[in-house]
Amino acid sequence: MAAKFLGQFLLEQGLIDRQQLLGALEAQRDSSPILGELAQAVGMLDYIQAARINERQRREDKRFGDLAQEMGLLTANQVDTLLEQQKAGRKLFGDVLVERGALTREQLAEALLEQRHRRDDAIKALALGVDGHAAGNLLSCAIDTCNRLLPRLLKTQCQFSALVRSADELDGHGVTARVKVQSPHPLWVGLAADAMVAEKFAGAFLSMPSDECDPALAEDALGELVNVLMGYIAKEMVSDVADYRVMPPEFGTSAEDLLPANALAVVMDSQLGSFALLVAA
Repeated sequence: MAAKFLGQFLLEQGLIDRQQLLGALEAQRDSSPILGELAQAVGMLDYIQAARINERQRREDKRFGDLAQEMGLLTANQVDTLLEQQKAGRKLFGDVLVERGALTREQLAEALLEQRHRRDDAIKALALGVDGHAAGNLLSCAIDTCNRLLPRLLKTQCQFSALVRSADELDGHGVTARVKVQSPHPLWVGLAADAMVAEKFAGAFLSMPSDECDPALAEDALGELVNVLMGYIAKEMVSDVADYRVMPPEFGTSAEDLLPANALAVVMDSQLGSFALLVAA
């Protein structure tokens, strides 16, 4: 059983339609601007300053506010003020749907309970599926890294959905990218998505309309995204090895062929679409 974001779960259950989903997502997004946008709106930063901080976030695993202070662009008090304003205005997705009349409060409560049960079941299945596997710790690290970095890199939330049990489940994930680490204990991490999701990822990563991303650009962007993820994963998994080396991204291997016996894969959900995260150690 797969874990889903609340909006996707409600859509699949027929409780809301796609238009209601998109409208609620937009309303929620408007209620909780990212810190850089909020800082610009209140005059604490200009566009160029916010862009400089965002660029550093692509390279460093640090929060926007922490980087802004390191760069001397915001004080600690200013960051605290921005965080308080952001929290005060943030609306939960379910509450937005109720406010807009798409659901009753009772329907929301029942749906949240069922969604929580399904997520618990998916997490238990993941734990059982990777127990004792050589790549189990690497997969946990990769999932955590995706959850932490994709909101910054792609401006989308990300979460584990389901363990992939057979290569057949990866059918349709035609755009793939993999990055290997050469060391006494080699490992690799890969991402796979269908063409539409890959183009959406590329558009978000490159800050351009996704319909302007051709297949080659989508593949390159996916490779760069895996490269960034591996940079953080390698620091955690092999940083104590003096002679490890991160290799350039590889493309073209089908998602099914990226799942040999020593590999693990999960489906990840994002607001841009689902994708597969694959690892081997």
